[in-house]
Amino acid sequence: MKLTLLGTGTSNGVPPVYCMMTDYQHCPQNVCREAEHDPKHRRARCSMLVEVNGKQILIDTTPDFRSQMLTYQVKKLDAVLFTHCHADHIYGLADIRPYCWTPETALPIYGSDETISALKRSFRYIFTPPDTRGGGIPNLTPHVIAEQSPLDLFGLEIVPGRVEHGGLQGCFGYRLGPVGYISDIKQMPAETKPLFQDLDVLILNCLRIAPDHATHLSLADSLALADELRAKRCYLIHMTHDIHYQKDQALLPNHVSFAFDGLCLQV
Repeated sequence: MKLTLLGTGTSNGVPPVYCMMTDYQHCPQNVCREAEHDPKHRRARCSMLVEVNGKQILIDTTPDFRSQMLTYQVKKLDAVLFTHCHADHIYGLADIRPYCWTPETALPIYGSDETISALKRSFRYIFTPPDTRGGGIPNLTPHVIAEQSPLDLFGLEIVPGRVEHGGLQGCFGYRLGPVGYISDIKQMPAETKPLFQDLDVLILNCLRIAPDHATHLSLADSLALADELRAKRCYLIHMTHDIHYQKDQALLPNHVSFAFDGLCLQV
């Protein structure tokens, strides 16, 4: 199984527009200015491509979806998993239409009932098409999946586990065989923890260094959870410009790294 991290940034991306507007005067570690010449400091919104048995599964359609597909030359998609319904994880959905123009190329999408319902509200023209179709409408087949209920996609067992994030009731992390992917989380319920125990690879939310964010894990929280789950290897994602991947690596144990856009993992 090959994993490609298409985006590792928070909802504003890195550099965030608001930082550019002030000429980077308040950038905590000069990350945004360094991003001009170091691509590892540039972080698109969080998404991952999973390649298994000749098939390609996308996790989330971010507002950067189009540029991510062009950058990484993704020429087909076979399924899409959604973690949750926040804008930075769904609002690239309109651009998915080249992958599913026709009924014959209808693309299955998966998410919690909360997430699928939000997609149907936000993209009503896709799921309740008007008579006049204009430039084309994606052909999507939505599937509601339940927490802890295994899903077999192309020979890969995928299990959604509910996590707490921003008051949502249907925010999922996913276990994909020996890999865990949790992009957005504040707390992990006790009943979810066994699902993510003893992974070969854990890809985990780490918003910033400073503690006590209302809806996300910060560094100390992320390290504590990764340690509790006994992940053999952990990559941190969903990062703001507060994190300098080189300078702050000294804060991490040897089996933990800050991820970057374009990172490929063979598992």
